[in-house]
Amino acid sequence: MSHYDFPTRFRALYDHALGLYRAGRRGAEGYFDAEQTAWLAANGLTAQHLYDYAEDHIGGGEPGFEHALAIEVVRRDYFLNVQGGRVSDVVADPATWPDKAAAVDGIIWLPRLLPKARAKLRGELPASMMYGCGGDRCFFKDNHILPAEFLAWVWRAGADDAAIIAWAKRRKASA
Repeated sequence: MSHYDFPTRFRALYDHALGLYRAGRRGAEGYFDAEQTAWLAANGLTAQHLYDYAEDHIGGGEPGFEHALAIEVVRRDYFLNVQGGRVSDVVADPATWPDKAAAVDGIIWLPRLLPKARAKLRGELPASMMYGCGGDRCFFKDNHILPAEFLAWVWRAGADDAAIIAWAKRRKASA
């Protein structure tokens, strides 16, 4: 695998997914051929990731290629260097996450985003969930945080929610 070419290959698959979605193809199944699917898997990605980006991009222009690439570079790094290129056999259960309206220190959505970001890092989000969805984007915009930056902070902080919360509070206050 040529690691250097990741952004170029990701862009080609992102554009491919946009084209299929524009053409009316719904559902991630069959979006990519065997070689493309193998490349995605070797980089810790699934067709669902690209489908979700295409769906939201066509529906409103967000999160857009740049944010998608940045998010998936962090995920890929975690997959290759922490997980050793091995896919987790766990699927997160969003029903166990805090409610969407939950807040910590006045920051709405943050309690829910913490387990969601950890699941994204580990490749454990169910197909029904997207890191960087509309609710996540509202949180990121309101708190002046890049989605990939938050994901990287969650990785560095590990289980230390207090460190992430303190950082998010500093970021929100700095705007």
